[in-house]
Parts: sequence; C-alpha cells; structure tokens
Amino acid sequence: MSDLIRIVRMTFREDKVENFLTVFHNSKEEIRAFDGCLHLELHKDYNEENIFSTYSIWKNSDALNAYRTSKFFKSVWSQTKPLFKERPTTFSSKSILRV
Repeated sequence: MSDLIRIVRMTFREDKVENFLTVFHNSKEEIRAFDGCLHLELHKDYNEENIFSTYSIWKNSDALNAYRTSKFFKSVWSQTKPLFKERPTTFSSKSILRV
C-alpha cells in the first residue's frame, strides 16, 4: 500500500467551468495511460458549481514527478491555469487502511 494518492482541489472562474471540463475530458485518457498512473477521478464540490478535485493514484512519487515534468502535463497545465479563480490546493498521501 505504498501508492501515492494525489488530490488537487481547483476553483475556477464561474464562466470558465465548461472550458475546464473540455480540457479534462480531452486529456483524461492520456493521463490514465501515463506510465505509473493507476487511477484517475474527477470530483465536483457538493455545493459549489465551480470547484473540482482530481483524485489520482500513482505507483510512487517518481511516477507522479515524471508526469508533472512531462511535455503533456505542461500542455494541459497551460490550458488549465488561466481558468483558475484561486490557486489550486494539492495533497499527497498514502493509504494506510482500505476497508
């Protein structure tokens, strides 16, 4: 159970939510196929229409860092970053108990 769990919480400008969803849907399969990515989900805040979180599981920190320094990530990030209302919050953790 040493997989790295990465959560990124993102708040978008209200008028840019559809743009973000397009970017995500166009890139999700390539993210999932990236070496070391074991799982990817997109979550929407229960109460706020413009807040989303990605939940991904990576083989280890090396796999996540390889993704984060990849040409593909830089391309996706350059499309996503201008859409933010606030700076994203990131969390990295590991599972210690699955039930």
